[in-house]
Amino acid sequence: MYDGFYNLNKKPFQLTADSDFFFNSAVHRRALAYMRYGLTQGEGFVVVTGKPGTGKTMLVKELVNSLNNDNITIGIMVSSQVGADDLLKIISATFGLPYDGEDKSTLLTRIERFFIQQAIEGKRVLMIVDEAQNLPKDSLEELRMLSNFEMSGKSLFQTFLIGQKQLGETLFLPEMEQLRQRIVATYQLKPLNEEETKNYILFRLEKAGWEQTPQFDYEVFNEICSYSQGIPRRINTLCDRVLLFGYLDELKVIDLAAVNRVIADIEEESSLVTDEFHDILPASVTITADSSGSVDERLVALEKTVLNLQTTLNKERALLRKAILLQLDMDDVYNENSGQE
Repeated sequence: MYDGFYNLNKKPFQLTADSDFFFNSAVHRRALAYMRYGLTQGEGFVVVTGKPGTGKTMLVKELVNSLNNDNITIGIMVSSQVGADDLLKIISATFGLPYDGEDKSTLLTRIERFFIQQAIEGKRVLMIVDEAQNLPKDSLEELRMLSNFEMSGKSLFQTFLIGQKQLGETLFLPEMEQLRQRIVATYQLKPLNEEETKNYILFRLEKAGWEQTPQFDYEVFNEICSYSQGIPRRINTLCDRVLLFGYLDELKVIDLAAVNRVIADIEEESSLVTDEFHDILPASVTITADSSGSVDERLVALEKTVLNLQTTLNKERALLRKAILLQLDMDDVYNENSGQE
């Protein structure tokens, strides 16, 4: 849509993690340095945490693209509440090992043999776990146990844990002491500052073939940084909307008024969604701290609350489906019109 109007060869602010758009900010450069240092250690855990949207997945892609696959066998797992037994199956599947119907002992033996074979071939095995904050403690403990595999005094398996700040909180629980002792490097991603936000926006525009159209007034970048809090994904979302607004109003210059108009629209949309949610939220959802009544009565009250919450969730899903279908219909109409042109 707007990419054609502004003669761009691709959308500069798409949300998917395209490594061509990796912006080597001071923050991400430092994070990569810590990750590469961890690799030189060849053992234990490297932990990188950050708020949602700070570029963790992009960081992983950049690291993987820079590694020599002749020396390292890499597996990438996006976790989601994976128990210890399922974790072993996922690791097996990631490295092409059979796992269906196997018991834990068989899985561990096969995984260890795979690690040894890789070492014989001169390779180390690296598992990168994205969204690692979702891993239960027993799964983290299973990863720690795998880190004990070694041959000739050298570790056979190394793990990178990439996740949100909850991951750090979990790792500092008392029962995680043994795993903490195996962490060789850790880094927390910070948001971009105002200057980095400006450079980030211009970098992505230039990567998409931008030739100074539209132009951007200087104060625009500070406003975008302030609203997005310097978080790359939020910057992308806002800038995408700004360019769409510019296309619809045929703007050749993006000024502060245009950005503020888009921000106001986003805030209004958010308010409408919140109001609609409150309209369908039953009053009985509220859970009080009253401890009076028998255990049976309190259990019945809790069951009713859960049922009401489930009903609310179903309604919310229905609204979301309608919104998605409406957007798809709009996209189909646009594509048909584009084809006729």
